[in-house]
Amino acid sequence: MSNSILRQLFCPLGFFPAKTTKCIELSRLVESLRIRPTGHNLIRVGPSGDGGYLLPDDLDGLNYCLSPGVAACSDFEDEMASRGMQVFLADKSVDGPAVKNESFRFIKKFISSQNSEKEGLITMDRWVVEQLPELANDPRCEAVLQMDIEGFEYEVLHNISDDLLKRFRIVVIEFHKLHQLADRFSFSLIAPALRKLLKSHSVVHIHPNNNRRVLKIYGLEIPATMEFTFLRKDRLIPGGQASSYPHPLDVKCVSNKRDVVLPLCWQPQV
Repeated sequence: MSNSILRQLFCPLGFFPAKTTKCIELSRLVESLRIRPTGHNLIRVGPSGDGGYLLPDDLDGLNYCLSPGVAACSDFEDEMASRGMQVFLADKSVDGPAVKNESFRFIKKFISSQNSEKEGLITMDRWVVEQLPELANDPRCEAVLQMDIEGFEYEVLHNISDDLLKRFRIVVIEFHKLHQLADRFSFSLIAPALRKLLKSHSVVHIHPNNNRRVLKIYGLEIPATMEFTFLRKDRLIPGGQASSYPHPLDVKCVSNKRDVVLPLCWQPQV
């Protein structure tokens, strides 16, 4: 049965049949995203639950944290401020961070792939140039990027300049809709964004969010939403040991749901 006939049958029911990503392409991407040893211990920053993340203990010398996506919890950002960092936050959907802190600098805009005052949109590069020009102009200046923007992370990664991306020593992103990697068109949008980040950074921790299901395809298990921690490659210490999984500092995002253990295809190679 042709795809056109399937679409006529299933689209009225809310389904859209599409071409599946090739096995070799999906397997290679997952392999490239497997966790690498950092040479640093992992520490938990933020609450014991959703909004808390595991980072490599390599924060010395970092003066800034950028955090697009504020929502109802600012505990991660508050702890970063307590470590002496100035924290920059952006989110059009709220009027400000969940907690007050003199080290916070908030703008009521969405970080996006375009700039629009009317729609309240700003690119990552424009945000940095306007709010933190030293990060844009001084190669010696480094920061942490923590981003949870509900699926818009891919367009932001496509748009961000390579020079700015390299200014972030540590990058923490919650990636959404990863199960759609099975769809060939979605793969063509998601995979290049991930590969762009992998040019300069390595995956050092992954934590599945247990609010969504796990897709199984070609023998690979892909949780729909996962929190990734990246460390810039020049900060990796050779010979480090990879952590075991589940990591003892990991905590379920949704306390009343069954936990999702990181599937073996994402874990460090032994």
